[in-house]
Amino acid sequence: MAFSRRKFLLGTGVIGGGLVLGLSLRDNSVPYPAAIEGSFNPNAWLQITEDGQFVFQLHKTEMGQGVIGSLPAILCEELDLDPQRLTIQHAGIHPDFADPSTGGQMTGGSTSVKASYDILRDVGAAARAMLIAAAANRWQQNADDCTTDNGVVIDANGTQRLSYTELANDAKSYLDTPYVLKAAKDFRYIGKAETRPDALQKSTGTAQFGVDIDLPNLKTAVVVRCPHFGGTIASWDASSIDSLPGIIAVKEIHSGIAIVADTYWQARKAAGQLVISWDKGPMADMDSAKIKQQQRDLIANEKPRVMMEEGDTSAVWDSAATIIEADYSVPFTHHSPMEPQNATAIATERDGEMTMEMWIPSQSPDLSRAVAAHFTSLTAPQITVHTTLMGGGFGRRGYPDFAGEAAAIAEQLPSVAVKLLWSREDDMQHDYYRASSEHRLKAALDEDGQLIAWDHTLVASSIIKTMAVFMAANLLPDWVPASVAESMGKSAGGLIANYDPIPCEGAKIPYQAPNITVGHLEYDSGVPTGFWRSVGFSYNIFVVESFIDELAHKASADPLAFRQRYLDKDSQWRSVLDLAAEKANWGQSQPGIFQGIAVSEPFSSFCAMVVDVSIDPDGKNYTIEKVVAAVDCGIVIDPDVIEAQMEGGIIYALSAAVKAPVSFKDGATVESNFHDLPVIRMNEIPKRIEVYTIKSDNSPTGIGEIGVPALAPALANALFAATGQRLRDLPLRLT
Repeated sequence: MAFSRRKFLLGTGVIGGGLVLGLSLRDNSVPYPAAIEGSFNPNAWLQITEDGQFVFQLHKTEMGQGVIGSLPAILCEELDLDPQRLTIQHAGIHPDFADPSTGGQMTGGSTSVKASYDILRDVGAAARAMLIAAAANRWQQNADDCTTDNGVVIDANGTQRLSYTELANDAKSYLDTPYVLKAAKDFRYIGKAETRPDALQKSTGTAQFGVDIDLPNLKTAVVVRCPHFGGTIASWDASSIDSLPGIIAVKEIHSGIAIVADTYWQARKAAGQLVISWDKGPMADMDSAKIKQQQRDLIANEKPRVMMEEGDTSAVWDSAATIIEADYSVPFTHHSPMEPQNATAIATERDGEMTMEMWIPSQSPDLSRAVAAHFTSLTAPQITVHTTLMGGGFGRRGYPDFAGEAAAIAEQLPSVAVKLLWSREDDMQHDYYRASSEHRLKAALDEDGQLIAWDHTLVASSIIKTMAVFMAANLLPDWVPASVAESMGKSAGGLIANYDPIPCEGAKIPYQAPNITVGHLEYDSGVPTGFWRSVGFSYNIFVVESFIDELAHKASADPLAFRQRYLDKDSQWRSVLDLAAEKANWGQSQPGIFQGIAVSEPFSSFCAMVVDVSIDPDGKNYTIEKVVAAVDCGIVIDPDVIEAQMEGGIIYALSAAVKAPVSFKDGATVESNFHDLPVIRMNEIPKRIEVYTIKSDNSPTGIGEIGVPALAPALANALFAATGQRLRDLPLRLT
């Protein structure tokens, strides 16, 4: 069974509701969002206005990963227009903007460029063909003889020129004009480093993130939530904050007690003073040690569901020359985006009908709207969502719990603009964490040290089980009560959890062996878990690439040569592995420098890393001297974006690999801020990071999460080379 997130999601109806019908460049059944009257609007993405603007609707959310530059460049390549001339807006909600790989208007899974490449090329080429047809008609020439150059159509003789703006009105008559895509050799913008449209604003502090939204007479809300997962309010006393200044309203909503005040600090002070008691709920006696023990008991006593099987591993063990076994452990991990969760909403009643306008830094605007509708009396069409820039997402902003809270508060205060702000403590203690996982591995070598069997059983929670609650709000009719939708989502999630392939992402090894088995045991601790940058790959690649290193050592083989032995010479796996090893001078490091290597294939992109470390004289501390990464993500859209995303992914992964993990007591998160849940600091990052790209003409794949999975195993393998300590648990700590 091949691991396929897309097939699973669509097959179960969890995402898209079976409504993925293929791309239409013009779905006029739903009005295009932000359409400008009189403009040439050939599709949902592009408008050319009468006053000379080229407006691009960015259908993927920009959270630092660079889609605000990469996606316009793809469209402009075929439109033949300098991308710097575009006015870029975050798109509203429209069926055309649904990601064909998920069925929803979602940004995640490193699919933005991969899923949009063909679409945006078609969008640009189709618009260009319409404009050429309009010009050719004016000149009474053959359209095939006309050319374009940066927003201008040129006639066959090169003597007449008409700008796209001049042709915009005429082009509306040529909506079905056939078009031809460019050859890659003719690309002007794809493959070139472009100035990012958001660079100046972000550098000067003028960019508007969700937290920056400001409206007339804006009020600020905070929510006091039960710290215990699954817990509820036992009692609360509104009079305990009556004397505090600036309080506008105190309201009970589905997730806790909302306090609305003139300023954030007034609301936050009131939240700290509010007298409230909690029913701790079903997880009152749950802590990190119990979760870990339950996972270990499960892996020791239960038979896993087989997710992949080749050959027959059970027939090998008795005759194998060498058996190697190991247990690995990966803890819960927090997201901690720079910008905590927030959303702004205003409900307006006019002629007896309530509408709502929302500003949300969300990875899933359509899902956010659906959740907002389910926690109010409004329907989805009554809610307008404006997507903002966001200070990091990493998967957390795909969960629109904060949007539901903001909507629920705003509905109770008509005509009052309300900005909901989470504190850093809120963000850390009410996260959808990267799931913890336990792994048991067993492999066999023959007398020649050849790998003949591989068995991997893992215990981890289902991501879809958690997400199903939110998807129920999106798929069910608006009249279904929120409590019923939540219950139905939980039931559906429970039914499909055992079939969820996401926990096994990265567990299918690329190494050629005659007998391979991968099994999964679903475990729900009650701790909310969710998508975390590179998801299942983030823990499975650590385990797989560390254990393959153990096998190389057992076979007395060089770790690089051992991997090469089991990879096809012409494969993309082998290409990135060889390139990383070459650029890192594998096996030829300076005295006192030790190397580790790992390879991965997250989201159809290939990545290999070599980490160089030096050990301090005390033997307990180390310095990462250098990380060399090689990546194959298909044709390069913007090389600067690839380099930045790889660097960012490596540093993000390093925090998770070496810093303290999230822990729990009484069913609540123990840590609260960066003082006890630190992230990597400037002085701790690798001294040097080098990124190399395989030249390719293949369609582009993802890059946003590709730099994460290989870092931890490459570092662990380097530390083994340096000290002889095989570190099988994250975080990596030398003893």
